[in-house]
Amino acid sequence: MALPSPHDSVFESLKQSQESTARLAERDAEAQRRMLAQQQKSQARTLELFDANSTLPTTISQISVYHANHTRRGFLNRIFNPILSINHDQPYPLRDALQAVVKGVEKLDRLDIFEPPISIYFDRPDPTDSSTTPTDLTAHLAVREKPRVFAKSGTSVGANDGNVNGELRLRNIFGGGESLATSVSKGVRVHSAYSAAFDTPILSNPDLRFEVSGYANNAHKDWASHDQKLKGGTAQLKWLFPGSGHKHEFSYEGIWRQITSLASEASPTVRADAGDSFKSSLSHSWICDRRDYPLLPTRGFLLKSVAELAGFSALRGDVAFSKVELETQAALPVPVPFTKSDPGISLTMGLRGGAMCPLTLGSTGELTHSRISDRFNLGGPTDVRGFRLAGLGPRDGADAIGGDVYAAGGASLLVPFPKVGKEAPLRMQAFVNGGRLLGLQDTRGEDEKSKSSAMTSSDVGRSLASTMLQLGDGLPSMSAGVGVVYAIPAARFEVNFSLPLVVRKGEEARKGLSVGLGMSFL
Repeated sequence: MALPSPHDSVFESLKQSQESTARLAERDAEAQRRMLAQQQKSQARTLELFDANSTLPTTISQISVYHANHTRRGFLNRIFNPILSINHDQPYPLRDALQAVVKGVEKLDRLDIFEPPISIYFDRPDPTDSSTTPTDLTAHLAVREKPRVFAKSGTSVGANDGNVNGELRLRNIFGGGESLATSVSKGVRVHSAYSAAFDTPILSNPDLRFEVSGYANNAHKDWASHDQKLKGGTAQLKWLFPGSGHKHEFSYEGIWRQITSLASEASPTVRADAGDSFKSSLSHSWICDRRDYPLLPTRGFLLKSVAELAGFSALRGDVAFSKVELETQAALPVPVPFTKSDPGISLTMGLRGGAMCPLTLGSTGELTHSRISDRFNLGGPTDVRGFRLAGLGPRDGADAIGGDVYAAGGASLLVPFPKVGKEAPLRMQAFVNGGRLLGLQDTRGEDEKSKSSAMTSSDVGRSLASTMLQLGDGLPSMSAGVGVVYAIPAARFEVNFSLPLVVRKGEEARKGLSVGLGMSFL
């Protein structure tokens, strides 16, 4: 009789081990199926009970927040005290009571001081407690505070610029949702940039915030042969309407500007604006953003307006103007014939425009000309691709000196990569864009100009209207191209090949590859 081979014993053991592993996996899968079925049955039963008792009179007697160790009690009371039934004449229906607590929790979440999710537990108080009633309901919230100190550093490259940067953020400084954010950046085009901003919610409302900030930076404007130094501060009131996409910001800004380090070939226009100036302005911005993913939208729309008033009446400063910018964007999904599923293809179309009008400065009664620091610039990888940065509009020699009126538009077809899928924030892009940037034209006759070199307010109004009409005179400067788009939570990154189609005399087109990095693209 032959003895079993040692190799046969090993193979038999491996086979039994594999069968045992398969049986264990099958038992685990069966246990998970049973657990899931039990959970679904329990959820269905809970929904049945809720529907049967949704109109049951309920009073919220207590709301407790646990583990909010660094958050002031008075700050939380402003959120939850209005929900307590002691502050209501009548009991809640059960459905409304639960919704009221959930809305309070959503406010906590928008404060950005607690880690999501915030757990909610409902309970009945002890029936032996004489101070309670049969309709009482208590809510218990378990939170976990975010780290109070956050720091990060990084590098970025785009639009012929590169920098290293660092950020330090302090959260919930005084226990009322306050934050202090500081940042430092050193780069090629922006030599240095420093900022600090203190932000706080007003009356525990995460949708109504006040921010005061200060900043200083030194940037090289190679398209206009100079460096610009800025030092200033802003005070902002921010008002957000959650669910609707609307946001308002009211701001005051005081900023000292210095045009310095002029190149030897700097134009007369740049030299005339060299030196110091101070801008004191009020501004209002309104945004209605209903895009599904702002950096890479597939559906929805954006409406935006920014209005600024500088140096008028009591605002002082040494520049005076009014300035308005409008922007709109729409994104539409593009269906593919004979397919039922969403292919992830989208078409985005955008329009931007702006106008700037000089005003009389303070009590002098004199109209001030616009400065190079305040005018619009157009062209570059984030607006009109296929042109150099500030490559469109008025020039003095080799310098781009900016304009007072502009309009620009573009359309992009975004297609997912075949093997990557529509869920990845990566797209192929085909685009066409164009625009025009004009300086304010003096429409006065030679006789009027000889009598006075300064324009009156009525002269400015006529000149502005005439300049805006010239935007439609002929084709805009245009380009088309293809590229790759990648969206990350902090920014959108593009690599494009552009071909200029219409270029006006003096403008600087750029055929070939370009890199764009930013939050807003045309």
